[in-house]
Amino acid sequence: MPSSNEEPPKRPSLRHPASLIATWFGVGLLPKFPGTWASLVALPLAWVIRDASDQWILFAAACLVFAVGLPCTDTYIRENGGDDPGPVVIDEVAGQWMTLVAAPLNVYFYALAFILFRIADIWKPWPVSLVDRRAKGGMGVMLDDFVAAIYAGGVVYAVAFWVYP
Repeated sequence: MPSSNEEPPKRPSLRHPASLIATWFGVGLLPKFPGTWASLVALPLAWVIRDASDQWILFAAACLVFAVGLPCTDTYIRENGGDDPGPVVIDEVAGQWMTLVAAPLNVYFYALAFILFRIADIWKPWPVSLVDRRAKGGMGVMLDDFVAAIYAGGVVYAVAFWVYP
């Protein structure tokens, strides 16, 4: 319970475009596990992109979300505080999409990619943990998820190569 001198944390306004984007249109404001919700919401969007095109367009979309997420996350942090605020989930969307680049368009592989990305993002194996500790601001928030996606995507790719040689 905050003391009488402390202000309760303010709820970010979604009227600011940077907050709207950083929270992935409010998904980051859902109670409990906002990163998991964002990764889950990212799955059908990635499916639509991939179904309409190919993995390279999904890769480009992930890079675009990363690039847009950097200044939006910096703005969110400047306006609301925190090093890696829970409501900022655009990093999970970019990381989940990057993981899905390695997945065949198959519901089981998308489920595998979801699980592996969440594990890598939460446990932060090295060098994800190094990036998480050293990189600051929007770059720190965004980059550790992209590095986690490399781990998860690598495992997904290996499994897909084994299943579909």
